[in-house]
Amino acid sequence: MTPPPPAPRRAPAGAAVLREDVTRAIRAAVFEELAAVGFARMSIEGIARRAGVGKTAVYRRWKSKLSLVLDLVTAFAAQGLPAPATGSLYGDVRALLEVAAHALRHPVASQVIPDLLVEAARQPEIADAIRTALLDGQRGVASQVVRDAVARGELPEGADPERALDLIVGPLYWRLVVVRSSLPDGYLDDLAASAVAALKAA
Repeated sequence: MTPPPPAPRRAPAGAAVLREDVTRAIRAAVFEELAAVGFARMSIEGIARRAGVGKTAVYRRWKSKLSLVLDLVTAFAAQGLPAPATGSLYGDVRALLEVAAHALRHPVASQVIPDLLVEAARQPEIADAIRTALLDGQRGVASQVVRDAVARGELPEGADPERALDLIVGPLYWRLVVVRSSLPDGYLDDLAASAVAALKAA
Protein backbone atom coordinates (compact mmCIF):
# COMPACT_ATOMS: atom_id res chain seq x y z
CA MET A 1 0.00 0.00 0.00
CA THR A 2 1.41 3.34 -1.05
CA PRO A 3 1.64 5.86 1.79
CA PRO A 4 -0.39 9.04 1.28
CA PRO A 5 1.52 12.09 0.04
CA PRO A 6 2.63 14.47 2.76
CA ALA A 7 0.26 17.31 3.49
CA PRO A 8 1.45 20.69 2.16
CA ARG A 9 3.34 22.68 4.74
CA ARG A 10 1.61 25.74 6.05
CA ALA A 11 3.31 28.91 7.14
CA PRO A 12 3.61 29.06 10.92
CA ALA A 13 0.95 31.07 12.65
CA GLY A 14 1.96 34.69 12.76
CA ALA A 15 4.56 34.36 9.98
CA ALA A 16 4.93 37.49 7.88
CA VAL A 17 3.63 37.28 4.33
CA LEU A 18 5.49 39.78 2.19
CA ARG A 19 3.05 41.46 -0.14
CA GLU A 20 4.54 42.23 -3.54
CA ASP A 21 2.65 45.52 -3.89
CA VAL A 22 4.20 46.73 -0.63
CA THR A 23 7.66 45.66 -1.80
CA ARG A 24 7.19 47.57 -5.07
CA ALA A 25 6.04 50.67 -3.17
CA ILE A 26 9.11 50.54 -0.93
CA ARG A 27 11.48 50.17 -3.89
CA ALA A 28 9.88 53.14 -5.63
CA ALA A 29 10.16 55.15 -2.41
CA VAL A 30 13.88 54.37 -2.19
CA PHE A 31 14.54 55.94 -5.58
CA GLU A 32 12.50 59.01 -4.63
CA GLU A 33 14.28 59.33 -1.30
CA LEU A 34 17.71 58.94 -2.88
CA ALA A 35 16.90 61.63 -5.43
CA ALA A 36 15.54 63.97 -2.77
CA VAL A 37 18.10 63.69 0.05
CA GLY A 38 20.93 61.41 -1.12
CA PHE A 39 22.22 58.19 0.37
CA ALA A 40 23.94 59.74 3.40
CA ARG A 41 20.73 61.42 4.62
CA MET A 42 18.36 58.70 3.50
CA SER A 43 16.62 56.88 6.34
CA ILE A 44 14.37 53.88 6.76
CA GLU A 45 11.84 56.21 8.36
CA GLY A 46 11.80 58.48 5.33
CA ILE A 47 11.46 55.54 2.95
CA ALA A 48 8.57 54.10 4.96
CA ARG A 49 6.83 57.46 5.03
CA ARG A 50 7.08 57.86 1.25
CA ALA A 51 5.89 54.29 0.70
CA GLY A 52 2.97 54.73 3.08
CA VAL A 53 4.02 51.78 5.24
CA GLY A 54 5.44 51.23 8.70
CA LYS A 55 9.16 50.86 9.36
CA THR A 56 8.65 47.20 10.21
CA ALA A 57 7.48 46.55 6.63
CA VAL A 58 10.86 47.77 5.40
CA TYR A 59 12.89 45.89 8.01
CA ARG A 60 11.06 42.64 7.20
CA ARG A 61 12.57 42.85 3.72
CA TRP A 62 15.95 44.53 4.28
CA LYS A 63 18.09 44.81 7.38
CA SER A 64 19.49 48.27 6.56
CA LYS A 65 19.37 51.05 4.00
CA LEU A 66 22.64 49.77 2.53
CA SER A 67 21.22 46.29 1.91
CA LEU A 68 18.12 47.91 0.42
CA VAL A 69 20.11 50.02 -2.04
CA LEU A 70 22.36 47.09 -2.94
CA ASP A 71 19.29 45.00 -3.68
CA LEU A 72 17.90 47.68 -5.98
CA VAL A 73 21.18 48.11 -7.86
CA THR A 74 21.52 44.33 -8.25
CA ALA A 75 17.94 44.05 -9.51
CA PHE A 76 18.65 46.79 -12.04
CA ALA A 77 21.69 44.90 -13.28
CA ALA A 78 19.69 41.69 -13.62
CA GLN A 79 17.30 43.37 -16.06
CA GLY A 80 20.12 43.60 -18.56
CA LEU A 81 20.37 45.77 -21.64
CA PRO A 82 19.75 43.99 -24.95
CA ALA A 83 22.41 44.52 -27.57
CA PRO A 84 21.06 46.41 -30.60
CA ALA A 85 20.97 44.59 -33.92
CA THR A 86 20.41 47.27 -36.54
CA GLY A 87 22.68 45.70 -39.15
CA SER A 88 25.38 48.38 -39.08
CA LEU A 89 27.97 49.65 -36.62
CA TYR A 90 26.67 53.21 -36.85
CA GLY A 91 23.10 52.04 -36.27
CA ASP A 92 24.10 49.97 -33.24
CA VAL A 93 26.13 52.80 -31.73
CA ARG A 94 23.34 55.30 -32.34
CA ALA A 95 20.81 52.96 -30.72
CA LEU A 96 23.03 52.51 -27.67
CA LEU A 97 23.40 56.27 -27.32
CA GLU A 98 19.63 56.75 -27.53
CA VAL A 99 18.99 54.27 -24.71
CA ALA A 100 21.81 55.66 -22.55
CA ALA A 101 20.71 59.25 -23.07
CA HIS A 102 17.13 58.40 -22.11
CA ALA A 103 18.30 56.70 -18.91
CA LEU A 104 20.77 59.42 -17.91
CA ARG A 105 18.26 62.21 -18.53
CA HIS A 106 15.67 60.63 -16.24
CA PRO A 107 15.27 63.06 -13.30
CA VAL A 108 15.65 60.33 -10.68
CA ALA A 109 18.65 58.65 -12.33
CA SER A 110 20.40 61.99 -12.82
CA GLN A 111 20.31 62.49 -9.05
CA VAL A 112 20.76 58.93 -7.84
CA ILE A 113 23.69 57.76 -9.98
CA PRO A 114 26.15 60.56 -9.07
CA ASP A 115 25.26 60.24 -5.38
CA LEU A 116 25.81 56.49 -5.37
CA LEU A 117 29.14 56.92 -7.16
CA VAL A 118 30.26 59.22 -4.35
CA GLU A 119 29.19 56.64 -1.77
CA ALA A 120 30.96 53.91 -3.76
CA ALA A 121 34.27 55.61 -2.94
CA ARG A 122 33.52 55.06 0.76
CA GLN A 123 31.74 51.69 0.75
CA PRO A 124 33.17 48.73 -1.22
CA GLU A 125 29.79 46.96 -1.23
CA ILE A 126 28.20 49.80 -3.17
CA ALA A 127 31.20 50.01 -5.49
CA ASP A 128 30.89 46.30 -6.36
CA ALA A 129 27.13 46.54 -6.96
CA ILE A 130 27.46 49.62 -9.15
CA ARG A 131 30.30 48.02 -11.10
CA THR A 132 27.99 45.11 -11.89
CA ALA A 133 24.99 47.30 -12.71
CA LEU A 134 26.62 50.09 -14.69
CA LEU A 135 29.78 48.57 -16.12
CA ASP A 136 29.55 44.82 -16.53
CA GLY A 137 26.19 44.94 -18.33
CA GLN A 138 27.29 47.67 -20.71
CA ARG A 139 30.59 45.90 -21.28
CA GLY A 140 28.70 42.84 -22.47
CA VAL A 141 26.60 44.92 -24.86
CA ALA A 142 29.69 46.69 -26.23
CA SER A 143 31.37 43.31 -26.78
CA GLN A 144 28.39 42.10 -28.81
CA VAL A 145 28.34 45.29 -30.91
CA VAL A 146 32.04 44.90 -31.65
CA ARG A 147 31.71 41.20 -32.49
CA ASP A 148 28.87 41.94 -34.91
CA ALA A 149 30.85 44.75 -36.54
CA VAL A 150 33.89 42.47 -36.94
CA ALA A 151 31.70 39.77 -38.50
CA ARG A 152 30.35 42.30 -41.02
CA GLY A 153 33.86 43.50 -41.84
CA GLU A 154 33.26 46.98 -40.40
CA LEU A 155 35.94 46.60 -37.72
CA PRO A 156 39.21 44.64 -37.78
CA GLU A 157 39.80 41.50 -35.77
CA GLY A 158 40.94 42.33 -32.26
CA ALA A 159 38.88 45.51 -31.94
CA ASP A 160 38.71 46.42 -28.24
CA PRO A 161 35.21 46.45 -26.65
CA GLU A 162 36.53 48.42 -23.66
CA ARG A 163 37.70 51.21 -25.95
CA ALA A 164 34.39 51.07 -27.79
CA LEU A 165 32.49 51.53 -24.54
CA ASP A 166 34.67 54.50 -23.55
CA LEU A 167 34.21 56.17 -26.93
CA ILE A 168 30.45 55.58 -27.11
CA VAL A 169 29.18 56.25 -23.59
CA GLY A 170 32.00 58.27 -22.02
CA PRO A 171 31.30 61.62 -23.73
CA LEU A 172 27.56 61.25 -23.12
CA TYR A 173 28.02 60.52 -19.42
CA TRP A 174 30.39 63.47 -19.09
CA ARG A 175 27.93 65.86 -20.69
CA LEU A 176 24.74 64.71 -18.97
CA VAL A 177 25.94 63.64 -15.52
CA VAL A 178 29.13 65.60 -14.84
CA VAL A 179 28.62 68.86 -16.74
CA ARG A 180 24.80 68.55 -16.64
CA SER A 181 24.40 70.20 -20.02
CA SER A 182 21.52 69.67 -22.41
CA LEU A 183 21.99 67.87 -25.72
CA PRO A 184 21.68 70.09 -28.80
CA ASP A 185 19.84 68.86 -31.88
CA GLY A 186 21.85 66.28 -33.78
CA TYR A 187 24.27 65.67 -30.89
CA LEU A 188 23.65 61.92 -30.71
CA ASP A 189 24.01 61.59 -34.49
CA ASP A 190 27.33 63.43 -34.43
CA LEU A 191 28.58 61.51 -31.41
CA ALA A 192 27.69 58.18 -33.02
CA ALA A 193 29.52 59.16 -36.23
CA SER A 194 32.59 60.30 -34.24
CA ALA A 195 32.69 57.11 -32.19
CA VAL A 196 32.41 54.93 -35.30
CA ALA A 197 35.17 56.89 -37.05
CA ALA A 198 37.45 56.57 -34.02
CA LEU A 199 36.82 52.83 -33.77
CA LYS A 200 37.55 52.28 -37.45
CA ALA A 201 40.73 54.35 -37.23
CA ALA A 202 42.16 52.25 -34.40
